[in-house]
Amino acid sequence: MPPRPIHLALSWKARVGDWLLRPEMQALAAFLRAEKAAGKIIFPPAVQIFAALDATLFDAVQVVILGQDPYHGPGQAHGLCFSVLPGVAVPPSLDNIFKEIGNDLKIARPDHGCLLPWARRGVLLLNAVLTVQAGNAGSHQGRGWEGFTDHIIDTLSREREGLVFLLWGSYAQAKGKLIDGRRHCVLRAPHPSPLSAHRGFLGCGHFSAANRWLAGRGAQPIDWSLPPRVEVERMLAAG
Repeated sequence: MPPRPIHLALSWKARVGDWLLRPEMQALAAFLRAEKAAGKIIFPPAVQIFAALDATLFDAVQVVILGQDPYHGPGQAHGLCFSVLPGVAVPPSLDNIFKEIGNDLKIARPDHGCLLPWARRGVLLLNAVLTVQAGNAGSHQGRGWEGFTDHIIDTLSREREGLVFLLWGSYAQAKGKLIDGRRHCVLRAPHPSPLSAHRGFLGCGHFSAANRWLAGRGAQPIDWSLPPRVEVERMLAAG
């Protein structure tokens, strides 16, 4: 399951694909192959490792939400940060995200936790680390993914204009140094985890603030609502 440039959508491959040929990324690919050969289960499935980049093409990005690493429970991770597939229980952090959207924008809670519709509307749902060993949170940190996702953020900051970056928690906020705050809107808050959400994530108003920024620049605000589960399942089935 090596990360290879051919798996990237063309708009991303043209800008960041060469990074995957660097020695540290080849070492990461070797590590992933060895882990799989040793019988370890890795999430998300190999075909979904770059799902965030496949779902939101480079020129379509309007908002970036940064996560840490994929969910490590069975059936949870599918390549979009904070998101789970329909039918999978909504994790606590995502539950708090839905609470904040409800309070901020009066949007009803969806009947699922799949954020693919957001990704299709221009919200890049990017984890800093793109793989994890089953049941072992943070197990692939420091293996090379961070340099690749840093490069993605840096490239967006340099080549795009007027994006909104939502940085929740210290891990995501550490990537703020890569973002030109003169050209982009950077919003910071505690992580939506139950351990920290009540210290400022709940009530942060980031979703309405992002839309005000976009509208103020003449861009289309994000529709933060999610269609019913049955519609999302059709979307997933269509590819």
